[in-house]
Amino acid sequence: MKEIGLRKGSASFNEARAAGFTEENGTLGDIWETVSGSDLLLLLISDAAQADNYEKIFSHMKPNSILGLSHGFLLGHLQSHGIDFPKNISVIAVCPKGMGPSVRRLYVQGKEVNGAGINSSFAVHQDVDGRATDVALGWSVALGSPFTFATTLEQEYKSDIFGERGILLGAVHGIVEALFRRYTENGMSEEMAYKNTVECVTGIVSRTISTKGMLSVYNCLTEEGKKEFDAAYSASYYPCMDILYECYEDVACGNEIRSVVLAGRRFYEKDGLPACPMGKIDQSRMWKVGERVRAARPAGDLGPLHPFTAGVYVALMMAQIEVLRKKGHSYSEIINESLIEAVDSLNPFMHARGVSFMVDNCSTTARLGSRKWAPRFDYILTQQAFVAVDNSAPLNQDLLSNFMSDPVHGAIEVCAQLRPTVDISVPQDADFVRPELRQGKN
Repeated sequence: MKEIGLRKGSASFNEARAAGFTEENGTLGDIWETVSGSDLLLLLISDAAQADNYEKIFSHMKPNSILGLSHGFLLGHLQSHGIDFPKNISVIAVCPKGMGPSVRRLYVQGKEVNGAGINSSFAVHQDVDGRATDVALGWSVALGSPFTFATTLEQEYKSDIFGERGILLGAVHGIVEALFRRYTENGMSEEMAYKNTVECVTGIVSRTISTKGMLSVYNCLTEEGKKEFDAAYSASYYPCMDILYECYEDVACGNEIRSVVLAGRRFYEKDGLPACPMGKIDQSRMWKVGERVRAARPAGDLGPLHPFTAGVYVALMMAQIEVLRKKGHSYSEIINESLIEAVDSLNPFMHARGVSFMVDNCSTTARLGSRKWAPRFDYILTQQAFVAVDNSAPLNQDLLSNFMSDPVHGAIEVCAQLRPTVDISVPQDADFVRPELRQGKN
């Protein structure tokens, strides 16, 4: 029997009751009673809450039960303290490659459209009785994931926490801030600067990469546009890689995980009420411009393809791919965390709502990472990459040649066949549902 366990006083009790879970029929109750009675415990509380409560959770779990995680953060926290999960339980993970609300909406949409859903990864960290793999795959099917790829819990948390600080959120936030400022300082209107930065990345560049790959972004440019792309790519690749390497190593050694745990303790009192809530960014100049642009945007408009913006963004994407590749991650994980989740999941949501919306409304772990790392990408591009372009630094022809011939493009073609049949579900926004699916075709 399914049961939801919540802490006493949680506002989620009313939401659970509205969904049909009740104390009377035994499907809704106290979190610790639920943990104690569960054969399969899906632990979906926040990362910081897991770090603060894992000892009590482990002490309440039944021997030979299964702990299910949607993210490997807890393993990283345990490793930073030199400990592991209890040996008498199985530990699995099913990790959707998108926001929680989108996972739910696409699951519901899957009742009408075959293949609707968000891809997931799965991991089996411990298996005490041989059931863990089957349970993990069953959980993934139950989520409605069209495709699920294997990973390890350690590889998942490293690539995921790193990825959201990189191209999924932090880095894209940093580069559009830097480019917007550059374009306006060079005389471009604020509205056009927003369109040529945020709208370009989250719209036409993302759609092109999603459906045709990175090389198609380059190949559809004019000869003059290709020169701009080359200059931006050549100047931006190594500065982006510099920050990405540092970020990955901060995740791998536990620094980023510790910062999230500390932030959770700053932001919440013991009773769960905000103590020092994280501020928002959506009132600053660029994001107010974005509100005006989106309000006036025709339905289905993906924005202009600005070659310089495209060159910076693709350089970031390739640099992140290379870091994960050198750190031993599989291509399925590399492409999901550096490309598919960006262009098929988060960027479409940001196109509909703005990057600022994502920075202000995603998980504490991701929000904190974006605020910490976005300025680093902004600064290094402004101080190094753009200076090199303005000084007419020679192009790195080897770097550009390597981009054209990189084997990742072949891997992307394969992974592109393993994407959901519909794009991300964004409330009250149909721009990212494929036209053939609006007509009822599967």
